[in-house]
Formats: sequence, C-alpha cells, structure tokens
Amino acid sequence: MPEERGLYPKMKVGEQLSYLARLHGLSKSAADSAVTRWTARLGVEGRLGDTVSQLSLGNQQRVQLAAALVHDPAVLVLDEPFSGLDPVAVDVMSDVLKEKAAEGVPVLFSSHQLALVESLCDRVGIIVSGSMRALGSVGQLQERANAHLHVVAPQAPAGWADELPNTVVVQHNADRTILELLPGADDQLILRTALATGPVREFATRRPTLTELYREVVA
Repeated sequence: MPEERGLYPKMKVGEQLSYLARLHGLSKSAADSAVTRWTARLGVEGRLGDTVSQLSLGNQQRVQLAAALVHDPAVLVLDEPFSGLDPVAVDVMSDVLKEKAAEGVPVLFSSHQLALVESLCDRVGIIVSGSMRALGSVGQLQERANAHLHVVAPQAPAGWADELPNTVVVQHNADRTILELLPGADDQLILRTALATGPVREFATRRPTLTELYREVVA
C-alpha cells in the first residue's frame, strides 16, 4: 500500500475493490464477498457506490487498506498506513494489522508516528539517509541506549545541568529537565545540584521512548 493514493479516483469504491481482487485471481463471487467483508471491517461499507474522489482523505486511506487486504495477501507492505486517519480509524487499522500478524502474515510498514510503532511492532528499524542505523525490538533498542533521568525541579533555571559531568541535556522546558546519563554519570551529584536550585518534585530514571531513540539516532 503506497502512501500516495494508488486508487482510480473516478471509479466507484465497490467496483474498484472487486476489480483489484479479481486481478489477483479471485472469482467474481469471492471478490464481491471479500469486498463486503473488508469494507464492513474498515467502516466504509456505506460508500461502495461513491467514487474515490468523493471520499475524505481518511476514508480513502481505509479503502486503500481494503485494496491491500481484499485478496488475502501472503505479505503486507504498507507505507504510512495511518496517514490522515482519525483516532477511531487508527484503532481499527491497528487492530487489523495485529490480527494479520497473529495469523502469521508478515506485516512491514513505515511510519513517523512513533508512538504507534512502539505499541504495535515486534521489531523496529531506524533508517537514516538510506542506511539502517538501528534494528531490533523496542526493548532491545532501549537496552542499548543510555538511560534518561527525568528531573522535575520547578525553580531550576535553564542551564542548571549544563556542567554536570557525563550527562547530556536532552530537553529542558518549564519545570522538567531530561538528562541522558553517559557511563560514569553520578545521579547523586545530579540530585544535589538540582536541590541546590530549590525543591525537586520528581527524580526518576527511565529508558528512552522510541521517539527519543529516533532523535538520538538521527542526530
């Protein structure tokens, strides 16, 4: 499934999906049955008589996924499958992809919606300028990365942690500072330095999210 619409804009949804299914070898009756099943599953069963150009971008995306699924593919390869979808449609799309994976169908997709990638994927690859920079499960990528220390110190001024040894300031806004802990970082020194600026409301070490990992890899 390409990110750019790979559908015929002036062709009716139902006719188009049936046509695409038959191109993959389904009989007319099997194709029509698959169209009925997948359009109902994806919430566009009421738009079978509309042309693709009459649909919203979100519904076009649902029809695109139906086109990818209607012939019961052995492998799913999708480019930005969640583009243009509302939260309800994202949930439906996520459920479909998880169901296909549970059936043993390999599912490969690209996306910049990293929270979804983190929640859905067994393995993740981060590609920079055409080269694979990181590959593994989210947990494996997190284990390879340096831990992040989240410090909530309401009175801490910007730059309070800049001179701490073996640390990198990842983010500072409002009252929260996120520090990357390099080998040799002294968390107790960090705590004392934060307390010197005023009260500390939160002080916790966490593994970086996939979004934070992505920033580190592409930097």
